[in-house]
Amino acid sequence: MNAFKSNIYKYLGGTCQYLIPLYQRTYSWEKEQCARLWSDIVNLHKTHREGHFVGSIVRIDEDSAAGSTLAMIIDGQQRLTTLTLLLIALRDYAASHADCGVNPNKITDTLLLNQYETGDARYKLLLTQSDRDALIKKIESAPVPETLKSRVLDNYGFFAGQIAKLEITPADLYDAIGKLQIVDIVLDRQYDDPQAIFESLNSTGMDLKDSDLIRNHLLMGLDSTTQSDVYNNIWRPTELLFDYEHQSELLDNFFRDYLTMKLGRIPKKIDVYKEFRAYHGGSGMTIRDLCQDIYTFAKHYTNMYFVRSSDTVLKSLYGDMKAIRMEVAYPFLLKVHDDCDKGLITIEELREIVRLCVSYVLRRAVCDIPTNSLNKTFATMKNDIKPENYLNSVKAFFILLDSYKEFPNDERFISTFLTRDIYNMNRCRYIIGRLENWDNKSVVSLDNLTIEHIIPQNPHLSPDWIAALGSNWSEIQKKYLHTVGNLT
Repeated sequence: MNAFKSNIYKYLGGTCQYLIPLYQRTYSWEKEQCARLWSDIVNLHKTHREGHFVGSIVRIDEDSAAGSTLAMIIDGQQRLTTLTLLLIALRDYAASHADCGVNPNKITDTLLLNQYETGDARYKLLLTQSDRDALIKKIESAPVPETLKSRVLDNYGFFAGQIAKLEITPADLYDAIGKLQIVDIVLDRQYDDPQAIFESLNSTGMDLKDSDLIRNHLLMGLDSTTQSDVYNNIWRPTELLFDYEHQSELLDNFFRDYLTMKLGRIPKKIDVYKEFRAYHGGSGMTIRDLCQDIYTFAKHYTNMYFVRSSDTVLKSLYGDMKAIRMEVAYPFLLKVHDDCDKGLITIEELREIVRLCVSYVLRRAVCDIPTNSLNKTFATMKNDIKPENYLNSVKAFFILLDSYKEFPNDERFISTFLTRDIYNMNRCRYIIGRLENWDNKSVVSLDNLTIEHIIPQNPHLSPDWIAALGSNWSEIQKKYLHTVGNLT
């Protein structure tokens, strides 16, 4: 390992091309991190300091070709990408403001492009596939499709907006960027372990997510051809199943539920990556097979979470799950969906099992039974399934639950439901909506409607209401005010 003091202009000014490996996370800096960097640059100019340290960039150099060097970035891609976006935004401003004191062609030709190369080799920085197109379009000043979503575009827009405010002149900004200091760390493949370094470093200011570490663990050990194939055909399609805005958070939740399903117990949040490595080591699966297995269950997970299904009954049930926040049942239902795919149960039995789970969670909520046991109940539930009598064994499991795990029977549920404060339940809108649309051919949407009381909430009722309720009107109002029969 060798370390050198450098600055961003020196770092980008040579003929080296910097490549973000497929196993690295996508560009993930948010406005908060960009705003902090911008503030540091402005303060650097205002205080007339000679430099400001922004962190290290760790790389492994590949063999030189055609006079240039290819370097794989192990750590530091977040700041390198962000500084590149800032330079693009400054270049674009200078291109439309000829008298601003900054030469846009100089930025393009020395800091963004290797001008004597062709194809992808032209670009000083190449991101992973999911972000690559966005960065290239900004470098090339090409139109960006409305469907293209990336933090690359978001943060370019942030910097473009800051530059336009002229808090600092473009010329002063260019000079201040040149004073940003980095440590250029070059690893030696013979002595340094890139995977261990990747797992231990967190110099970007954003914690590595479990999904980042898992992706790294699976893909880094593959040869480049297999790595590209697995990433493009399995891993990237898995990531695309998840919503762009909350991808990392949802992926982390998925992996914890995936492990819960596989292990029959709930791993601690801080141990998800460690548990995954242990599971992988004992599973006997190849990396390709494990990635394919992850993709299969990720489809089921995202179908439930995002209410996706070509089966209208299942889609409606997923909507019920979403409305009552039933993510606690995902580990068990992942297993059930997979068993349906394998032919162990029919689609009708799958629907019935999902319906039972919805009923279990909702009945317990109405009966005000504490929820702290639900995660363990669903985590271990698969152990009580008898494949030869699948649906009945699920029903038997629910029936035999007792004490704090019980499945409230009809009698208890009805008596509680009629007197329960429904209005202040967080599932109130769902309950009223289901009652409103029960056996109704034309579904009524409650999205733009408010839930109102029949007997008014005002403790000072009108004479007409007092006359209608009788002498004990106050007690009646208090007793029934927020119950389901008084809501519309």
